[in-house]
Amino acid sequence: MTPSETATPTGSSLDMQDETLTASATQSSLEAPEQISHDHDGHDHAHAPAPTLNPELMRTVEVEAPVEEVNKAFQQVTRRYAKRVRLPGFRVGKVPPSLIKSRFAREVRQEVLETLVNERFRVALEEQKMQPISQPQVSELMLAEGAPLKFKATFEVLPEMQLEGYDTIKVERPQVTLEEGEFEAELDSVLEHHATVEPVEEERPLGDGDWAEISFKGSVQDLAQVVGEEGVAGKEPAQPISGEDVLIEVGGKNTLQAFNQALRGAQVGQELSIEATYPAEFGDARLAGRTVSYDVTVKAIKKKTFPERDAEFARQMGPYADWTEFENKLRERLEDRKKRALESQARDKMLEDLAAKFNFPVPETLVQQQIDARLERGLRSLAAQGMSPEAMRQLDFDRLRTAQREQAIQEVRLSLILDTIAQREHIEVSEEEMERELLMLSLSSREPLETLRKRLSTEGSLGRVREQVLREKTGTALFERLAG
Repeated sequence: MTPSETATPTGSSLDMQDETLTASATQSSLEAPEQISHDHDGHDHAHAPAPTLNPELMRTVEVEAPVEEVNKAFQQVTRRYAKRVRLPGFRVGKVPPSLIKSRFAREVRQEVLETLVNERFRVALEEQKMQPISQPQVSELMLAEGAPLKFKATFEVLPEMQLEGYDTIKVERPQVTLEEGEFEAELDSVLEHHATVEPVEEERPLGDGDWAEISFKGSVQDLAQVVGEEGVAGKEPAQPISGEDVLIEVGGKNTLQAFNQALRGAQVGQELSIEATYPAEFGDARLAGRTVSYDVTVKAIKKKTFPERDAEFARQMGPYADWTEFENKLRERLEDRKKRALESQARDKMLEDLAAKFNFPVPETLVQQQIDARLERGLRSLAAQGMSPEAMRQLDFDRLRTAQREQAIQEVRLSLILDTIAQREHIEVSEEEMERELLMLSLSSREPLETLRKRLSTEGSLGRVREQVLREKTGTALFERLAG
């Protein structure tokens, strides 16, 4: 588990976009806590239920403002309208307030909502020392000129976390030893990458070490069938497989024994019938544990030539004086890569233990945001793999959201823990670290740095990036301390 990418907690302003709020029951742009039906200009309709909040973290404030303050707000908005509206028969700025109130009643009231309600809500939060992390859900709003303002606002807050003992998590720093087999496998991969394949001109049979260029057609045999009350069971039809100009190493460690035995001594142009049984752990699920009957034609014999392990090849690979220096540097890089991989696994295990150690309620708002983030990453991955928008629209998003929920909860919990630890230990992100992160994002997304910076700033996502860097830094600092 890595520190999650939970979004920055939402601010405390109310976003009033419903121009038809009534004195009996009203909603902000996120709707009221319960489904509410009310009359709009003579027609009834029901609003959808508001987003669910975690009851353990839900808070409600009752807000009021005296009639004098309400009247003053209506008068100020009316005067602003009078200065700028144009009506036939009146000069600009000379429209009577009574006409403004009758012609622009809804617009005036909406502006009062956007100023007075937000202001009184902010004051109420300061007085009660509350900090919402979700968009407030407004209900029981009463707003009319000549009457006091009253409404309720319901929202989520961050949980109170008791993190005593977070620095007693047991962490073992992994002992890193590069096995000789790991080094040889990497070296073989390097040599393989620079190998050349040339046809063998002489007429002779295939032998161990040769590469046979073949074409083939294969038929996968049916699995054993069982006859039950409902008929034949266990029959799994498989599609035929085929290949052209495929290279296969005779006697190679990755070549099936059936092919090794059949190809040894074979001549170019010879046709072979081969029955090969694949191991149950074979990488291709279509063939794992299955038996395939192949018709094979040998098309050519080829030899793979590997570069000499000498100073000349070493200098082709980089600034190395000789082959020994190249091997030593390759070994160092492999050891460092293995060390970073094992320490990353140990760090992730530490973070999992940290999230499991402390059980506290998490805001549903942040859980839903994290589910959104996880789904967005998944959809981007599917798009990169070639899935069409039409196919994406056919996905069962309710099921996908449910499947992401438990992981999202753990990620939110871990993020809140790391945020708290960062505060306690005064861990901060420097501008240099932030710039380095943006550069890495620019390189990975192939988006110019300044274009990326401007886009993230416009989207309001720079804060999220900084939070993510801070959580990564906090997790790493905790690991370095606890692992010794």
